[in-house]
Amino acid sequence: MQGQRHQGGGLGGGGGGEQQEEQVMAVVLQQQGSEEDTPPVRSAGDAARMVWEESKRLWGIGLPIAVGMLSMYAISSITQMFIGHLGNLPLAAASIGLSVFSTFALGFLLGMGSALETLCGQAFGAGQVSMLGVYLQRSWIILLGACVVMSPLFVFAEPLLLLIGQDADVARESGRFSIYILPSVFAMAVNFAASKFLQSQSRVTVPAWIGLGALLINVLLNYAFVVLLGWGIAGAAAAYDAAHWAIALGQVAYIVGWCREGWTGWSPAAFRDLWGFLRLSLESAVMLCLEIWYMSVITVLTGDLDDAQIAVDSLGICMNINGWEGMIFIGLNAAISVRVSNELGSGRPRAAWNAVMVVVGEALLIGLACMALVLVFRDSFSIIFTSDADLRRAVSKIAALLGLTMVLNSVQPVISGVAVGGGWQGLVAYINLGCYYIFGLPLGYLLGYYFNFGVGGIWSGMLCGVTLQTLILLGVVWRTDWKAEAAQASSRVQKWGGKAATDDEANKPLLE
Repeated sequence: MQGQRHQGGGLGGGGGGEQQEEQVMAVVLQQQGSEEDTPPVRSAGDAARMVWEESKRLWGIGLPIAVGMLSMYAISSITQMFIGHLGNLPLAAASIGLSVFSTFALGFLLGMGSALETLCGQAFGAGQVSMLGVYLQRSWIILLGACVVMSPLFVFAEPLLLLIGQDADVARESGRFSIYILPSVFAMAVNFAASKFLQSQSRVTVPAWIGLGALLINVLLNYAFVVLLGWGIAGAAAAYDAAHWAIALGQVAYIVGWCREGWTGWSPAAFRDLWGFLRLSLESAVMLCLEIWYMSVITVLTGDLDDAQIAVDSLGICMNINGWEGMIFIGLNAAISVRVSNELGSGRPRAAWNAVMVVVGEALLIGLACMALVLVFRDSFSIIFTSDADLRRAVSKIAALLGLTMVLNSVQPVISGVAVGGGWQGLVAYINLGCYYIFGLPLGYLLGYYFNFGVGGIWSGMLCGVTLQTLILLGVVWRTDWKAEAAQASSRVQKWGGKAATDDEANKPLLE
């Protein structure tokens, strides 16, 4: 795959800009020497050393990120656990509010934040650290604006759920809960952009501790609001909002106080080139949203099945367990994105390819281990969410599909991380659209409703879409010309960073 193949997903302008970019890429290719790259693997010993060294780099970045993401996901899970003991109806409402509406916002904002991952990672690899703060400010402007646009989705959740056939009682309670958790969406916007800024510089330990602190706050507030004060789902939502804002404000304080090399103060350059930045942000958002929303669609489709509360609740529990595993791979997703973007920005294509091979192999092993655990404890893991015997039996029946999902979702996120690191978001968005929504979703609907296989049928059909997407992305990565990708990364940094980095007015802070 040539670098030019991904230009449609970039930030380029007209024909003159493309010619200039091709000239820059040609110069960069000539400048890249194999002596600067990692040495080739020529023996089993070389391979073992490469895997060991790359694993240390990946997990040094990925493990703290995974801890932070697990903490954030645990905030959602603990909220569901407290609500689950209030009854099946509140649990169904929270499942839809958190797995559909909150996940909708999370997917969109996390996806838009991935543009920052590409640009900051490649700029950091190229040594243009001073541009990172400007990129962060642009991302905050765009993400907070997106929150305003998405707000009506939460405010009018009840009529939207009724429109698509959701049970009236579930829709009413879900609508209330969705309004209560709206403040957390704005916190996510601040948090996701800040986290990408920090991850691109491998500053990942402090954010992990911030996440653990927010998790403790969430547990204490849930106990106080739900158990002691009896505020019900309103209290659980308040604890959820407070925990997310604790993460956001903690990360901002860390950036302003301790990241002075990348953060030089508020700059007027943040308001320049917003349209081009928005384009890459939207491409990133579409790519990730098509992935995250896909599995959330299952929860919505089950609303028309017989015994909708049991169907929604059983699926919600499985999606929650799947999400726990998913946070590990979001950590690896971020780690491989940082590794690939840094190495491409530094002009080291072989090092980028080595990182890709190692992370895919290790992710697959973790996915297989998670599947084994689910199958062994299929009859008992749901007890942490519910004491209802019928609901626990329903979860046990679909546990095999959960295990298979965990295997597929081990490889797919890290391949998406490779795409973000290389700036291929536009290409992957088209692949996701075809595999998920043209193939997998209709197949799941047919199996679930036309052939009467219920939740298992819907889930099985949609897993076929995930399988197809994973195979195509593996083929894309295998065929990639990494030298051309390194050249394109360097040209992107020169085009987007060099001009602004040398502009005194652009770098003059408005406020330090």
